[in-house]
Amino acid sequence: MKRYFGVIVLVAGVLLGAIMSYRSASARTQEAQREAAAQRIRADYLERVAWLRVNPDENAYREELKPFFKTYFEQVDDHLKAFNGNKNFDGYLQELEKRAEKDERAGDRKAFYDYTRKVFDSLREGRYRPVWTATDKGMRLDVVSSDTIMVMGKPQIRLQLALWGAQRQLKDEGKVLKMLTSATFDTVWKLTDAKGKLLGEMRGGDPSMKIDHPERFIAEFPPQLVLGHYDLDLMPNEVAKLDMTITVSSRSPSGGDATATYVWKLDVPSEWKLGAGETWEGATQEERPEEEIDPAKKAAAN
Repeated sequence: MKRYFGVIVLVAGVLLGAIMSYRSASARTQEAQREAAAQRIRADYLERVAWLRVNPDENAYREELKPFFKTYFEQVDDHLKAFNGNKNFDGYLQELEKRAEKDERAGDRKAFYDYTRKVFDSLREGRYRPVWTATDKGMRLDVVSSDTIMVMGKPQIRLQLALWGAQRQLKDEGKVLKMLTSATFDTVWKLTDAKGKLLGEMRGGDPSMKIDHPERFIAEFPPQLVLGHYDLDLMPNEVAKLDMTITVSSRSPSGGDATATYVWKLDVPSEWKLGAGETWEGATQEERPEEEIDPAKKAAAN
């Protein structure tokens, strides 16, 4: 029996190696199938979203949002079921918790995940209803919400934004793939009274909490969106109208530039205003021609 022991061990080793090799090959095949299926979902999404980004009919755009995302997330759910994916969409959070003690920025990273997750859930659950939207140069800008909230104990107007279709490029940096998104914001808010007289002006660059690759935090997040928000101080009580002009510049990997301009004109709601007699904090004075400040004087001069 002993003389056969070595042969038995050899055969067992060969069989074990064959089983492990088969399992490894099977795992690689399944991963390739999973990634191919995920790419098909992304490709289908990008084909269908093109019209949503450029549709000039605001009402039609709003009506299409819910069925559009319903189709996308049904495909995502089927994909997760077929490949035993993470249906809680919290993989990034799990990894973050594992290295939290060694990562000094773990709290900031979680805040970005939470911000992304809130928008993701609204899209997935059919609750995404922007308060304002416009399209230009193949990009659509949504003002997702415009709530008055407390920021560090101070009331602020939070304008939450979502930009669709900014140019981006996946760059191979050796050990990691990095998504480079081109989207630079320049924003001006003009405040006028009921007669159109300029009372104040504010300027801003990129939004706060700018997230130009949401899929980093949730892989299934709809592709090619940029998220962020502006927090504005409450406005003087005499302000009646607000003109917000957002200019977004995006450069394609091939070198082409697109500069989109979005103008939102609205009557200022009462909850955005300071109380009577309250002063506008942080305001500075600047010399302007009278005809620029007061259109009535410009008309009289003509």
